[in-house]
Amino acid sequence: EQLRMSKTNNFDVQSTKICVLCGRTDDCPEKYGEKRTYVEYNLTVHYYCLLMSSGIWQRGEEGEGVDGFLITDIRKEVNRAAKLKCNICKKKGASIGCVTPKCKRSYHFPCGLQRECIFQFMEDFRSYCWEHRPVQEFMDKEPRGASQCTICLDLVEHLPVYTVLKSPCCKNAWFHRECLQYQALSAGMFFFRCTVCNNKDKFQKEMLRMGIHIPERDASWELEENAYQDLLHCYQHCDVKRCLCKKGRDYNEPDSKWEIKRCQYCGSRGTHLACSSMKSWEQNWECMECRSIFAKSGKYSKQKKRALATSEKTNGTTCLLEEPPPKSPRQSSGSPRNFLLQSPKIMCQNLSPCSHLEQPASNRVTMSLSPVMSNRNWSLRHKYLRQQRREVCNILKELKVQVKTKTTRLNINAENIWSSALKGFRQRIFSPTNTIEVNFSNCKNRSKTNTSAASKHHFFQLLMLHLQNSSLFEGSFGKNLSLDFQAVKENLYFEAGKMIAVSLVHGGPPPGFFSKTLFNCLVYGPENVKPALEDVADVDVAQTIKTIKYANSLSSLQSTLQDCCEFLTAAGCLRPVTALCDKNMLVNDILIYHVIKRITLPLESFRQGLKTLGVLEKMQMHPDVFSSILCHKPERLSAETVYSLFTIHSSSDVNKVEGADFWTGYLKDVESGDSVVTLEDILFFVTGSCYIPSIGFDPEPTIKFLHIKYPIGNRLLNCLELPITKTYQQLKNKMELTIRNTLRVERE
Repeated sequence: EQLRMSKTNNFDVQSTKICVLCGRTDDCPEKYGEKRTYVEYNLTVHYYCLLMSSGIWQRGEEGEGVDGFLITDIRKEVNRAAKLKCNICKKKGASIGCVTPKCKRSYHFPCGLQRECIFQFMEDFRSYCWEHRPVQEFMDKEPRGASQCTICLDLVEHLPVYTVLKSPCCKNAWFHRECLQYQALSAGMFFFRCTVCNNKDKFQKEMLRMGIHIPERDASWELEENAYQDLLHCYQHCDVKRCLCKKGRDYNEPDSKWEIKRCQYCGSRGTHLACSSMKSWEQNWECMECRSIFAKSGKYSKQKKRALATSEKTNGTTCLLEEPPPKSPRQSSGSPRNFLLQSPKIMCQNLSPCSHLEQPASNRVTMSLSPVMSNRNWSLRHKYLRQQRREVCNILKELKVQVKTKTTRLNINAENIWSSALKGFRQRIFSPTNTIEVNFSNCKNRSKTNTSAASKHHFFQLLMLHLQNSSLFEGSFGKNLSLDFQAVKENLYFEAGKMIAVSLVHGGPPPGFFSKTLFNCLVYGPENVKPALEDVADVDVAQTIKTIKYANSLSSLQSTLQDCCEFLTAAGCLRPVTALCDKNMLVNDILIYHVIKRITLPLESFRQGLKTLGVLEKMQMHPDVFSSILCHKPERLSAETVYSLFTIHSSSDVNKVEGADFWTGYLKDVESGDSVVTLEDILFFVTGSCYIPSIGFDPEPTIKFLHIKYPIGNRLLNCLELPITKTYQQLKNKMELTIRNTLRVERE
């Protein structure tokens, strides 16, 4: 007889009831599954006891009986088990038997857990006794030491025992069995994966084989809306003695002189850039409390004090964020959109036309070259980088072949770009091979949306800027990965790598902030990279290394080592020093530990993320080419660059030479500052993007000269339609009027 049971009427949880299969009253869902009591049938059973029983199958539909187990079948199984004695507790009712042929052992489910039996929650739900249970293979060459469990962060010994499991996809990843089981119950089938490399299929298959139960449901954190919202709160208040902002101390406008910069040490104090005379967002700032602590400890370098003193004497109203002086050529800085390109987060200070902007981010230092040599060298460097970027464009187009026409829409909140992007990338329907559409939602007005190509370009630009300045990276210009255990635990390094890979293939801007050391670690492997002192972002560590490096006597070197004994011990670099030359090897060991070994987990996770769409593989095949977009900032837009970007369409019904002359002259005027619009404004008017993507535009931008009244920017075709005019001034007036009004309306 098949009895359909109603959970609302017949289901009740009572901790005092005894499970009919194991005979225990324990109510521990993590160990034994949900304990269910059916009052009408006088039946209480642990879910796992029922699943693993050897003589019962799900013969009913999903809604029948107990999740498909019919009540009559359950009673028959209870009667069968009543005749079997448990080989562990010696009591009757042992419903589970070892599946190994010729093995006659039977046991209760809780007894099997205590005796370290293996229960496989897959296929036909097999059970293995303590003697015949599956084991993981250990290589003889594997070290038998200890490492950190990446879930609880406590040490786990590398031993072939029941309580320890190793990852099948990462050679150096070890876990406590209990940690993995709790992680699986929390993450569910869709999110349970290796915490180091993010592998899902291979990892889940091995864990199921070794008895980890992975429920087929959503992760627990998916069920609670905005669960981590408080963690994303950033301190935004200007604490300097005299705040210059007319809109108040709490006013914060990103990418302007009124953006709030937090203390680089405590993060609990802030200042507007203008209020502390900071010329660039890249400059570090310390609050008075932290500065006084460093001053008392003697670790605050004299050089930094001089720099701060100079900064404080600077007029608070003059900074790079403001309009350049009239005598210098006007920089292209018209609209808030292209301000992202002009932002000091990206640019160096006081750049000349032959500046070090095109240098690798890790090597931006002041140079004293003659003007002739500087111009010549940088001209060659400029041409070389252009050639490399053309090559990377072709490579990315090869990768874009994987992208299908099927679309995935991301709902993005520009005010909280990171959390909304993370939620979008982690949704189950997201696939990097789908075409991405971006829907910008306004917290105050949810109906205000924009799904054009401009939204996608703007989203990737904001996302790359956020990553550059996030806690996942450290350093001023050329950035390395930082060590954030919470980010490792939440798999954020993988997500960051994945986002960069997706951005490159889907038309986002080049990151341009990788240090040469980080890039080489990704391409050649960390074991083949030698870091430099400029890779150390921590002021204390850098000062310690400098003190050791520039010690001029053995006694001063030994004294320094005594002062920083705790740090060297923690880094595993403490060694006896018998000669002054030993300092070189010691410095090298500290650099390797701090820059590379310390971030092994974040680096491996970040590399796995970059494998998305095959980006990392192409980086390793073409390192010089990808270095041009990952380690170098994009060149400033010039009239020549914009002119070469557009192809004159063959359908233009005007003398091409005359039209091209007007167009060329207008671009030169814009570049020199003789226009109210900028080159970025023009590019945005036509394509919806104020930057040139690494992969280029699709379709390639074209220009038409037609008998129309005003210019038209067709973003669907990336086509600029210009009116035929008798004079150059007419073209210029119409361009400025149309572009300025169009951008103003879009901003509003």
